[in-house]
Amino acid sequence: MLKMTDFIAYFRENLPYLELRQEQPLSKYTSFRIGGNAEVIACPKNEEELRQLLVVSNRMGIEPVVLGAGTNVLAPDEGIRGLVICLKDCLNGMEQISPTKIRVMAGVTMARAAVYAANLGLSGLEFAHGIPGSIGGGVYMNAGAYGGEIKDVCTRVLILDRQGNSRWLSREEAGFSYRHSAMEDHPWIVAAAEFELEPKPAEEIKDKIQELMSKRRASQPLDMPSAGSAFKRPQTGYAAALIDGAGLRGFQVGGAAVSQKHTGFVVNMGGATAADVQNLLREVSDRVFASTGIRLEPEVRIW
Repeated sequence: MLKMTDFIAYFRENLPYLELRQEQPLSKYTSFRIGGNAEVIACPKNEEELRQLLVVSNRMGIEPVVLGAGTNVLAPDEGIRGLVICLKDCLNGMEQISPTKIRVMAGVTMARAAVYAANLGLSGLEFAHGIPGSIGGGVYMNAGAYGGEIKDVCTRVLILDRQGNSRWLSREEAGFSYRHSAMEDHPWIVAAAEFELEPKPAEEIKDKIQELMSKRRASQPLDMPSAGSAFKRPQTGYAAALIDGAGLRGFQVGGAAVSQKHTGFVVNMGGATAADVQNLLREVSDRVFASTGIRLEPEVRIW
């Protein structure tokens, strides 16, 4: 407790413009609408504030947890004692750095980045428009949908380590694979990314975005709290089909349920706890394995 008191006092004195929020419910910061209080949430507005946060927390022996848009996270019911660094809408900004390349800060949503590219007449991020996360989170897990993935268009990633040192990683160094990147294997935070895109008529790009959004609205439970696809794609078949085939459509544990609309989603029916979701994920995985021999692994990041 003393560490966090000292941490807050340091920033109040030396960086008074840094936004620090105390005892914030993580349910307000996650799309599942689940999670207890975070002791301190820091919202850096730029790379320098993020660097200072990392330098000081490292010096004080504080291990921060990083949160983007919170759309693929299950936060614990008991909350988190310590520091959460929230980048959504904080590390903000986009710029065109060449005729076919854009640079996007980690806190920008995937949807905003896709629209920005479309307005420039640059194609390649259409798939990302409907992914309800931030660029930082999308790069971190190599997010994808409708046949597109971050790795297809991302050429460089700006990372900071826990000591506040920054460097650019090439596409190869970023180590992208299915729903994974090298950032997950190291204590690195994504600060920005660059994307190489293809010139196309803006209206054609926007039509594609609308087409994909229509498909998403028709097939996914966007009106209910969830964290998107609950399970990774198995090596054979599709998670949703396997779950449906095991008779688990609508299966419920406490306030958490397999979506009636799309069995690849787990939704918060109202009042769901993190324990409900974890128990449901475990039960679904076990039942699918018992009936098919295929083990489903959660795509949701469980804190």
